[in-house]
Amino acid sequence: MPVAAAHSNASERVLESARFISENSLDVFVPEVGVQEAAQEIIKRMKSTGYSTEEWKKHTLTPNTADAAAIEWIFVVDTLNFSFWSDRQCKAEQYTVTLDGTEHRGYWSLCAAINRAIAEGINITHASYYAHASMSQLSHIFRTDTCEQEPIPMLTERTQCLHETGRVLLEKYGGKFANLLQQCNGSAQTLVETVVREFACYRDEHEFNGRRVDLYKRAQILVADIWACFEGQGAGCFGDIDKITMFADYRVPQALCHFGALVYSPRLVEYLKASEVAVRQGKGAAPPEPGLLPSGHKWEVEIRGNSIWAVERICQHIRASGVDVNAILIDFYMWDYAKAHPEAMASIPIHLTRSIFY
Repeated sequence: MPVAAAHSNASERVLESARFISENSLDVFVPEVGVQEAAQEIIKRMKSTGYSTEEWKKHTLTPNTADAAAIEWIFVVDTLNFSFWSDRQCKAEQYTVTLDGTEHRGYWSLCAAINRAIAEGINITHASYYAHASMSQLSHIFRTDTCEQEPIPMLTERTQCLHETGRVLLEKYGGKFANLLQQCNGSAQTLVETVVREFACYRDEHEFNGRRVDLYKRAQILVADIWACFEGQGAGCFGDIDKITMFADYRVPQALCHFGALVYSPRLVEYLKASEVAVRQGKGAAPPEPGLLPSGHKWEVEIRGNSIWAVERICQHIRASGVDVNAILIDFYMWDYAKAHPEAMASIPIHLTRSIFY
């Protein structure tokens, strides 16, 4: 793979990659007028709701105590934080985990499954357990509610990710991600660099227009989750936290389109809409035929790279108005907004990619 642009830290490489992708995209665009309008609307909504890092702990499934156990929980969850979209139209057939009487789908089904395992006495957040856990054991941990529902996607890949990360922690960090975190001395950038160096499954790197581009979604959201859980204090105190960029997935681009900060070409919109239908029908042709969009395909990279750049431009506009905000809060807000307003998102297609990176 061609080398990436020379930058001293991971998030600078991500931002430079996003700029490069945006400047060379043919089917995804970041309109300046749309960015300005989105910035005004987003900050108005965030102010009205008092949105802050406290929102992270308000979710019933995230740790409500910022301690060593929370660090290990966050690491396991973010190691598995990928590919939760369903190709089943009927909710009753989608991967679902019920905990304490509440059904959870998507990302929250992962959190519920982890919490259920802990309640059952399974040491799923201990590297000594998950480094060697069998497929059968993990299938039980991530079991769905009924046999009529689809299983968790990509269980084989999730098993591989747990084995890899667990073994590295056991071999080099005393079995604790908290030990790796401590060695980073309060630097978000050092933490991202260390994570992508030590764990291959976090190396979200691709080729675009003849050069390597770095997107590092899971490595950066890992830092952000620790920061949010500890509310910027203690183990979550990072002096360079504002260097972290948006986390390029499939849900936030949808929200960016809704707010007008991201625009797709007509041919890409047509492809994405046709693909939603094709995938639900079990068809999987390669682009330009409708189906799954392969990880690393130019359209997938354009969507993700331009999403990062759009959030960066939104942040720049909001900061220029005198409001202190970073890409993490914008990302968290837009993800929560998209999940809370499915009716507003219904007409905006998402790109359907099966990948360990998001």
